[in-house]
Formats: sequence, C-alpha cells, structure tokens
Amino acid sequence: MRKTELLKQKILTEGKVEEGGVLRVDSFLNHRLDIEFLNEVGLYFRDKFRGLGINKILTIESSGIAIATITAQYLHVPVVFAKKNVHINLPDEVYIEDVHSFTQKKNNKLVVAKKYLNKDDKILIVDDFLAKGNALKALLSMVQKAGGTVEGIGIVIEKTYQGGGDEIRKQGYNLLSLAKIKSMENGTVQFAD
Repeated sequence: MRKTELLKQKILTEGKVEEGGVLRVDSFLNHRLDIEFLNEVGLYFRDKFRGLGINKILTIESSGIAIATITAQYLHVPVVFAKKNVHINLPDEVYIEDVHSFTQKKNNKLVVAKKYLNKDDKILIVDDFLAKGNALKALLSMVQKAGGTVEGIGIVIEKTYQGGGDEIRKQGYNLLSLAKIKSMENGTVQFAD
C-alpha cells in the first residue's frame, strides 16, 4: 500500500473529528506514536527530498520531533527543533517568532538558538499538521533571518480548506503533504486527492 494511502486509512480508522475543526490522531501521530508508521513517513520524506543537499531538519516541539528524528536518520542529518517559549537554558543569541496555536488556542514564542541555523544551511522543515500555516511561516522566517535556504517542507496532514498550504506554495516553496484534507464537515474526513 502506498504511504499516502496508508496514512489516509489510519486517519479514517483511528482519527476522530472533534468540535472546532480538530482532527484527533493522537493514537498514532502526536501522543501515542506508531513507530512503524512513522518509519514509513520518514522513508517517504527521504525518497522525496534526497538529492537536494539538505544538511539539517527543522521542526517544532513537540509533535514534529518524532517525524523529524526518523526522517533525519535516513537523510543522515541533525534535527533542530523550535522550542515553544523562552527557557532559561537557551543561549542569549536566539531567533524568536510569535505564533498563534490553533489547537492550543494561545500564542507561543518559537525560539531557536542562532548557532543552530546558519547561512549555509539547506533546510528540510517537517511537521505533523499544516492548517493556516502560522507555525510554518514562523520557521520560514527564522531560516530566512539566518540566511539559509528551505529546500523542502514535509507535512504529514494538511487541512487544505484552511489555506496555509496554498499560501506557502505560492511563495515558491517545495511543499509536500502526505494527506490533504479538504473537509471535515459533519465529522467526516474528505480527502483532496
């Protein structure tokens, strides 16, 4: 079974649409981790993005870390993750971006130490979800400020009806989503392709 079809099947059988447009996939993606499934995601991203000279993967804590780590083992590159909010154990030199979280219904400050993003970096950004694109835009801004380039973006689930993916693609980014959801009306997931 193709990896995209495997993901769609998992969403339909294990996912749950909740009030407010939230798709709960915590049984395999962002609370309890299905490592065999995540391994397939990592292989898929490797196959789609290898050959681009990627030297680093960037994601956001915490749900993106598992996806990034498994993908990184196949691309043989390190992972950098943006922390949510400023911590005392961070160095003084940091990139900070304000971002609104749809699922947490609050604002976060995404923080990455400047020493981990450089002008020579060729970055692959990975994350579990893409909706309005606020978090992704914050990561893109950090890479831009560092002078690096984003060679690709790998998203597990994109909610196309919220427009974030289209906006990012219009900017010319190489954005790949394994599953694109066009609607969750009446509690039913409908895929875009």
